[in-house]
Amino acid sequence: MRKTLPWIYLLIAIAGAISPWQANLDFIAESTSSGFELQRFISEATSTAAGRSLSADLLVGATAVSIWICVEGTQQKIRGWWVAILLSVAVAFACGAPFFLFLRERALQARAQASDPAS
Repeated sequence: MRKTLPWIYLLIAIAGAISPWQANLDFIAESTSSGFELQRFISEATSTAAGRSLSADLLVGATAVSIWICVEGTQQKIRGWWVAILLSVAVAFACGAPFFLFLRERALQARAQASDPAS
């Protein structure tokens, strides 16, 4: 399981890019003007109690995990950790967070293999 775990994280990151962006493309297609209407997007995301709940949950969770990614990435010297932050902002948090887990797991496995070449 340990060897397949990074690839599971990577698949989740890909799904985390595709799923939100499919919804974003649907939102853009429904738009009366051309392009992404940020003000309307925020308005619709916060117009119901359920939407406000999900938005607040995502904001708080994404903030905490983003701080952890910065700290963990730096402390563990995980190459490319900043790409996860970039993906979280530019693509979707659902892509960036599992991508960081992919990077982290690969780094941990590389360290374990370096310390025990017999494994």
